[in-house]
Amino acid sequence: MLRRNSGCPVTLNGLQSGCQLILRRISTNGLNVGFEPADSFTLDDLNENVLKAKYAVRGKIPMRAEELQEQLEEKPGSLPFKKIIGANIGNPQQLDQKPLTFFRQVLSLLQNPDLLGVPPKELSKYFKPDAIKRARVMLKEAGNSVGAYSASKGVLGFRQRVAEFITARDGAKNADPENVFLTAGASAAASRILSVFSKGPKTGTLIPIPQYPLYTATLSLNNARAIPYYLKEEQGWSTDPKEIERIVLESIRSDIKPTCMVIINPGNPTGAILSVEALEEIFVIAARYGIVVIADEVYQENVFEGAQFHSSRKVLLSLQKRYPGVFDNVQLASLNSTSKGLLGECGQRGGYMELIGFRDEILQVFVKLASISLCPVVTGQALVGLMSSPPNPGDESYQQHEQQRAAIHKQLEERADLLWRTFNELEGLECQKPQGAMYLFPKLILPSKAIDVALKQNMEPDEFYCKRLLERTGICTVPGSGFGQAAGTYHLRTTFLAPGTEWIESWRQFHKEFYDEYRD
Repeated sequence: MLRRNSGCPVTLNGLQSGCQLILRRISTNGLNVGFEPADSFTLDDLNENVLKAKYAVRGKIPMRAEELQEQLEEKPGSLPFKKIIGANIGNPQQLDQKPLTFFRQVLSLLQNPDLLGVPPKELSKYFKPDAIKRARVMLKEAGNSVGAYSASKGVLGFRQRVAEFITARDGAKNADPENVFLTAGASAAASRILSVFSKGPKTGTLIPIPQYPLYTATLSLNNARAIPYYLKEEQGWSTDPKEIERIVLESIRSDIKPTCMVIINPGNPTGAILSVEALEEIFVIAARYGIVVIADEVYQENVFEGAQFHSSRKVLLSLQKRYPGVFDNVQLASLNSTSKGLLGECGQRGGYMELIGFRDEILQVFVKLASISLCPVVTGQALVGLMSSPPNPGDESYQQHEQQRAAIHKQLEERADLLWRTFNELEGLECQKPQGAMYLFPKLILPSKAIDVALKQNMEPDEFYCKRLLERTGICTVPGSGFGQAAGTYHLRTTFLAPGTEWIESWRQFHKEFYDEYRD
């Protein structure tokens, strides 16, 4: 679209003579400002795919929380609560989870390598010997500086540690570090994969509903289709392979090719964990219809008592061994991150993806994309290497490291259980017990009066509930409508990362008052 500017009309042949005259005046007599300024851009001028993208985790409710936080800082005591509880996003260290000491000691030395020249006796007052030793090795692997670009796929030594971790976890075929790409968090990996396999509105990706909104947002940016498949809430948010296959066939008949299928395991926002049988059925569909499986496994360490995480890679390798030739062409991208698990290092932006089953020419496309962004943050890469290779038994940091991890895990599981029990004691709330991850996704059975009030305010009913919860208690959550939900149902997502129990009791009291106010 040509923009208004009365001074210099544009022609196919370039600048008109009037413009050339103006340019001469500018160069000889200073600026000529005798023209009508062009308009600034409006939304109509922007990429419509960007405008369509939505990300509820930092949407309207969190934005309102930021406004209230500013009000608390400017006018203490002006609200019925003292602080904002950020239960909208899995950001553990924002909610007082402490970093793991060994990892931060190694990072400190990598960031300031001059410390490695301090006499050992003096340095050992502040750093454990195994942290010093590890830092020396990793610094050498990184080319003696974490301030320099690394290889686009990431530092080879760090990728080798990831490959060793994957091999030890799955107890199967050795992972190849050449198939491991270090990334700026798992989000960057997911975005990269979807961008490669999105070829416009005639292609689509199967997305679990409810889902983490990164996926629908990324598909919007790439002008591709999100093809929803619904998880079964009453059966612990399980998958239904027959329903998934029906959706695949329906998409194909509608001339939309399903290129990828996302699985989030353990689930975000559901906290559910997929069984081996469920994963096998997914790979049957992938093998039959040539669909790339994107396994978002960033919560694989966040698993609670009685549950067990099974990696997609391990299940696929088992199928390939048991059914020679049938599953050999399945393409799997497995994602992990330092933001979740027991690290909570969200701001460090470390992650990886392992690609298996892809042709070499496809892998080279991923190498090209990695090269365009030069490399992920090298300290984030280092954290991925540390996550994959923590202290070993007998190392000086081992006991402290294990104690810190156990304490974090225990606190998470206890708060998850308390919040789950609280929800199921309250009128109009139903919640599946979480098997892992960092979230609960309770169903809100809202009174019709509350629904009517919400709709009159042009709000989704679950958004109305979340907004009232925030403004009465300071607890910031995300309405289920931002994640997707079955028609006619309402949910919300909350983390259970915030310490203490006071906020949970505050929520209990709010909920009772809300239902008393809007009871039919």
